[in-house]
Amino acid sequence: MGIIFDKPLIGVVMCQNFIGSHAGQTVHNKYLDAIVLAGGVPLPLPHQLMQAPHLLENSMTVLDGILLTGSPSNIEPWHYGADGKEAHADPARDRLAFGLITHAIGKKMPMFGICRGLQELVVANGGALHRQLHMTHLFQEHRENDALPLDEQYAPVHTVQPEVDGMLSQLLGSAEPFAVNSLHGQGIRETGPQLRIEARAHDGLVEAVSLPKHPFALAVQWHPEWHSERDPVSRRLFEAFIHAAVCYHKEKQP
Repeated sequence: MGIIFDKPLIGVVMCQNFIGSHAGQTVHNKYLDAIVLAGGVPLPLPHQLMQAPHLLENSMTVLDGILLTGSPSNIEPWHYGADGKEAHADPARDRLAFGLITHAIGKKMPMFGICRGLQELVVANGGALHRQLHMTHLFQEHRENDALPLDEQYAPVHTVQPEVDGMLSQLLGSAEPFAVNSLHGQGIRETGPQLRIEARAHDGLVEAVSLPKHPFALAVQWHPEWHSERDPVSRRLFEAFIHAAVCYHKEKQP
């Protein structure tokens, strides 16, 4: 179980949305496409996995990796000790993502986080967020202009600098800065004690983190899934994630 025609099975967290007048759950094709292109098989994971005892834990026995996607929603601020309500909340996604992270850490299962997924990994490990980056006046504008066509929204807008000798620079074979897109209104305020900073933007904002004691737990603030085949860095990140999932599958076999 868990590997299909020698391809690893990757659990992909979904988001709560309304489809017409019905509540539903969705995941953008761009995440599924990037997994398939890198050699994996995506399996969307519904929020209902948190509704019965052991359902999530049992479901994870067939998986070889977890992708924590980006989302229009934000983590509810009480999870990281902040006050106030979140207008764009998805509390069931919060519960599922934190459950997935907890089980994946325990099982040493590969994880890759993107945008909200980075923020979930940080908050799950005791870190905290800037709820509105642009209101801090400490950073450049990191939000997208949603009036532009998608290809322009997802175009590179700033560079990130990998840490020398970090997991990211080792994966890429270089600590040279590279250009990324930027489509987020929140950002990392504190990483928490378990995580290692892997890259920063030139304004100092944390752009990537990892769990050093985990075989593969990497998260980035930008969106490498957008036409991942076009960008060598994006392609390398997904290939490394899928390779880690293949290794995990082989190791968990009796």
